[in-house]
Amino acid sequence: MKQQASTPTIDPKSSLLLDQQICFALYSTSLAMTKIYRKVLTELGLTYPQYLVMMVLWEKDEVTVSEIGERLFLDSATLTPLLKRIEALDLIARTRAVKDERQVIVTLTSAGKKLRKQAESIPVSILCATGCEPAELMEIKNSLAKLRSKLIDAS
Repeated sequence: MKQQASTPTIDPKSSLLLDQQICFALYSTSLAMTKIYRKVLTELGLTYPQYLVMMVLWEKDEVTVSEIGERLFLDSATLTPLLKRIEALDLIARTRAVKDERQVIVTLTSAGKKLRKQAESIPVSILCATGCEPAELMEIKNSLAKLRSKLIDAS
């Protein structure tokens, strides 16, 4: 028989204090990180969500919209307008799959491939902005990935 985990006890006096909330720490950190990315991505002419799509494609070109959505935790209703805007920048092309016309394949254009070289400085800029050591950031990233997985499982 599986033993149930006990419910953690929380001090009711501090349970609703903003600075005690993990959600607020994540939210405000995300806002700060996005602000830094906005600054460094202006030279590429990309927004942060567009940059994420491009990173997926720089890892592996010619992927389906659903594969991009799975990697970025986005649904197609959010992803489609985003892809249209990137396509308008002439960085990607979208085509219907030959075997299954319901699938849309996203491919980098030559301009999209060239942009990768320009983007190579972005991670270093972000690392410098954090003031953290690479190992410290990897530890934070790994902890956040575990938390995300647990939250997805609980939802």
